[in-house]
Amino acid sequence: MKVNIDIDDAFTETQVTIQAKEWSEELEEIVNVIKKRKAQRLFGVEEDQTVILDPKTIDYVYAEKRKIFAVQKDRSFEIRMKLYEIENILIPHDFMRFSKSVIGNISQIQRFELSFNGNLCVYFHSGNKEYITRTYVAEIKERLAMGGQSNVN
Repeated sequence: MKVNIDIDDAFTETQVTIQAKEWSEELEEIVNVIKKRKAQRLFGVEEDQTVILDPKTIDYVYAEKRKIFAVQKDRSFEIRMKLYEIENILIPHDFMRFSKSVIGNISQIQRFELSFNGNLCVYFHSGNKEYITRTYVAEIKERLAMGGQSNVN
């Protein structure tokens, strides 16, 4: 692998360009390192206590009645952010959109079943389950077939 770095006062922000013949695990690791560099912390509220949430332990995040919740095993935490803001933080941690109101951790998926209406019912290692709407099924199946690796940015 060849690395070129061009430092110049004319640049207003850092930009990374990767040129490759095809996508690889090595590129995936590089992208994840770059994205995690600016990773923000997620804070959840449970019974008037604020808790730092580790993305690896979250099964899914969902919106309900204008509030956002993160689910870990048998616990649920309110997150005081917008769903799209949380999605931007969690994408480098193997999260994908499951529906308009749900973002799920594909690393925590144990199995899934196809429902009669074309949706997927996803079962997490913790025993929790959630549904993936038809709009997102193909993208998630493709990502899971790649071993959970993302091929975007």
